Amino acid sequence: MLWEDTRTMEHYETTATAGTPEGVGLTFLTLAHSLRERVDRHMTATAGLSLSRTKVLQVLAGHGPLHQAELATALGQAPRSVTQILEGLERLGLVTRTGHPEDRRRKTVELTDAGRATLAAAEEAGRRVLRRFFGSLTPQELTGLDALLALVANGLADDGTG
Repeated sequence: MLWEDTRTMEHYETTATAGTPEGVGLTFLTLAHSLRERVDRHMTATAGLSLSRTKVLQVLAGHGPLHQAELATALGQAPRSVTQILEGLERLGLVTRTGHPEDRRRKTVELTDAGRATLAAAEEAGRRVLRRFFGSLTPQELTGLDALLALVANGLADDGTG
């Protein structure tokens, strides 16, 4: 069952019947939040990585070693938030941080082999949850949903409200 508690289901029933942009938008936000929580919990339980930690490792896997400030920029997060995440990942042996020889405040972050293996396990755990919820859709439904989400994404890209 998609809904874990009745409050979420009641909210869905209320907003889904409205048929307005606001009602559909609220339904989308509720579903996205619920799905994100499910993916996060499964990834954490299966691979020991939350979505936020997984995203850090994905950026490092895609870009290679980065300075912490560059990593924060790539993630769109405050440097202090990224530092806290990196401290945890370093304790787990998933990343290494090395200091700059001339500026000890500047650290370069690199993914370890253990980090790559854990990242792969976390990504697979996330894919399993997504397959469970979206796998029952027909190819045509998936294509239609994908097209609708692309329209919403384009609207976000064009929106000047931030």
